[in-house]
Order: sequence, then C-alpha cells, then structure tokens
Amino acid sequence: MKRQVELFLIVLLPILALIFLGGKIMNLTKRPEQKITTTSSKKVVQKSKEEIKKEQIAVLKEHEQEIVDFVKAQNPKVESVQIDWDETQMSDGGLSTPEYYMNVFGRINHIENSGWGVDIPINDDQSINMREMFMLHEPTIDGKPIS
Repeated sequence: MKRQVELFLIVLLPILALIFLGGKIMNLTKRPEQKITTTSSKKVVQKSKEEIKKEQIAVLKEHEQEIVDFVKAQNPKVESVQIDWDETQMSDGGLSTPEYYMNVFGRINHIENSGWGVDIPINDDQSINMREMFMLHEPTIDGKPIS
C-alpha cells in the first residue's frame, strides 16, 4: 500500500507543478481586459476599455500627420489620405503574439471604394508606439493594389 501511495505521488506531483507553473506564466503574460487601475495619493481611478480607447485615439489624432505620411510613402500614386476614426479599434495579435495594437483604417485620394490599414503597437503602459507602426494592408482600390 505504501508503494502505491509513493507511485501515486510521484506521478501526481509533476502534473500539479506543471499546472501551477502554467497558471503563473499565463498571469505574467496576460493583460487586464476590462479595467486598468491607476493609483494616486488620494484615490484609485479605474478606466474602462472604452475610456482607454478614447485616450489612445486622441493620441493618434495628435500624430495624424505621421500616419498620413506613412500611408503616402507606400505608393507614389497616393496623393491624399483620409482616416476613418470611427473604424479605429484596439486588437490583440492573436495566439502567437500577445501584443495589442490600434488598427487605423481609411481611404486614399477621396475614392469611396479605396482602403488601407495600419497597425500601431500599444506598450504595456497603454501608450502608443508610433515608431513601430506598420502596414496592415497596403493602399487598395476595389480591393486591388494600386498599379
């Protein structure tokens, strides 16, 4: 009987250790989904995801010219860039990439059926990382690259 208990513990302990370590790793890489809490000397302030998004869009609007210049640089036929701020959204990189991004979309040359998309990384402190902006999809007209 003692031997059976020992064998049971030998098998069970590594499994429990893996479960415990896996949970700890998940907590280290997980970002808060709903609320961000900031503290001050007087009180705790909680911001909703929507409030954070509004603040991040305000920062993006301050850098609007950088975004416009970046999109224009993708193709010499892009003369003007229109940003659709209502379509701007926050997203994550999916299973393989735990980073979060602001997805910015718009049109080019005032053409209704044109489009482009830019991803801008969000840092761990919820700030926007304009230096690492990249094209989500190149400027297109009718879903086709500009030729």
